[in-house]
Amino acid sequence: MRKNSKKTTLKEKLMGKKDAIDLLTDDHDEVKKIFKQFKQLVEDDAPHAEKAALVKKACNALLVHTKLEEELFYPAVRKATGDDELMDEAKVEHAGAKDLIEQLLDMMPGEDMYDAKFIVLSEQVKHHIKEEEGKMFPEAKSAKIDLDALGRKMERRKQDLEQEMGITDVDETDVGVLSGRDKARLTDEGLIP
Repeated sequence: MRKNSKKTTLKEKLMGKKDAIDLLTDDHDEVKKIFKQFKQLVEDDAPHAEKAALVKKACNALLVHTKLEEELFYPAVRKATGDDELMDEAKVEHAGAKDLIEQLLDMMPGEDMYDAKFIVLSEQVKHHIKEEEGKMFPEAKSAKIDLDALGRKMERRKQDLEQEMGITDVDETDVGVLSGRDKARLTDEGLIP
């Protein structure tokens, strides 16, 4: 939360309204949107600064997301399902993504392999998302996990991680980064026009 601010952010309005899988799925939707935007920037031969901003946004989102999963979601799913193979594969996929993220954050747009590394990262992450949403999430839903309580815990941890990393809150002027599901809910609740 921001200090000395009376303005309620969209993040605060959404907090506590999602279970763990909703939260992770929204993260997936956000990063897939960024990947699509980056691909368009490459096709348009956009300025390096625009690419750098998207890469940083995606890398930060992915770092927060992987930490949430590794600290909270994966242990809960592993314990409830006993599916060690699936959970181990997910952690290995995270390690590969984090390696590419580290390389990208140490690079500048325009350097050799910058675009290629981000595109490969996007492909790896999209594969990982497909595995999670197709296998892991259904297993988690079938298991005896309190996904609502886990979602609240994950949302609090997400805010802490974003604050530690200096990631700013999303406010009403940034509605374009929300998933369609969130936009519809916030519109229905009268929180955005």
